[in-house]
Amino acid sequence: MGVNRVNTWTFQNDIYVQATGTVVGPLESQGPIGDAFDESLDDLHDNKKSWEEAERTMMEKAIAHCLRKDETSMKEVNVFLTGDLINQNVIGSYTARDLNVPTLGIFGACSTSVEGISIGAALVDGGFVSNALTAVSSHNATAERQYRYPTEYGSQKPSSATFTVTGSGALFLSRQKSDLRIESSTIGRVVDFDRSDPWDLGSAMAPAAADTIKTHLEDKGRSPEYYDLIVTGDLSSVGTPLVRELLKEDGIDITENHRDCGLWIYSKDQPVFSGGSGCACSAVVTYGHIFEQMMSGVYERVLLVATGALMNPLMIQQKESIPSVAHAVAFERVKHE
Repeated sequence: MGVNRVNTWTFQNDIYVQATGTVVGPLESQGPIGDAFDESLDDLHDNKKSWEEAERTMMEKAIAHCLRKDETSMKEVNVFLTGDLINQNVIGSYTARDLNVPTLGIFGACSTSVEGISIGAALVDGGFVSNALTAVSSHNATAERQYRYPTEYGSQKPSSATFTVTGSGALFLSRQKSDLRIESSTIGRVVDFDRSDPWDLGSAMAPAAADTIKTHLEDKGRSPEYYDLIVTGDLSSVGTPLVRELLKEDGIDITENHRDCGLWIYSKDQPVFSGGSGCACSAVVTYGHIFEQMMSGVYERVLLVATGALMNPLMIQQKESIPSVAHAVAFERVKHE
């Protein structure tokens, strides 16, 4: 019996972004879009006893900013979708223990932001909940300690390395009308390009991004020009030209309207190697700067393609390659009569 696989979910009901909240670290606030964020930390510890507690506080603050803007209390939230980079999603779980709402922990590495939006929109579209709150976070010091070396170690890094963004982004969605609609989501496949260098995640993730972009455009019958902006999550200066090259081989040219969040959040003179990465990278750039640009009319249609390298230190030590995944969500600015 054949199976009709659906890669792209086109929502039957209008699902809207109600509000967002963003908190970033000191380096991110000093970048070219630093004014777009709700709050920034003075230092990576944020006066907390550990980096992990500082990351958890960022997520709590991002959620508070988001719900404050929508004038919604936590008691009104139907479901909380959360993910981060730390083992067992403990940042989101420890945040959720104080929220007292139904919670789903999710993980797609740096693609988790779009995974959360997609699942939340599907739950609302299907009538299972009336609203959903999603939040992700990453922290440069917590991620470096887990995936590579503690920052105190002072390990030398190649220019292809990415720099984990310190930040957290929260988004609240429902069917209540707003100016920003979630039109569809494309759920990506896990793709392995046989890359095993943890210092070059851009090359590992670019094939997954290309596959998801191609799938989305084919499923929707659209050309790249349909979108004012196609933005990838954190391919960096290494993966960005690669994804464009891979798509050109399939006759798809995104050069004119493609940007990468990992290259957008930092300026070229900041010490971030090939650019930004992490769960927060796509979230804070999109929820902060890109949505701000959409509200002002700069962009009408945006396709966000968040990318994630699905590795862990154990598999790298066992000389496994790095599989990756990319999920996409299409946003539209809506003008209500």
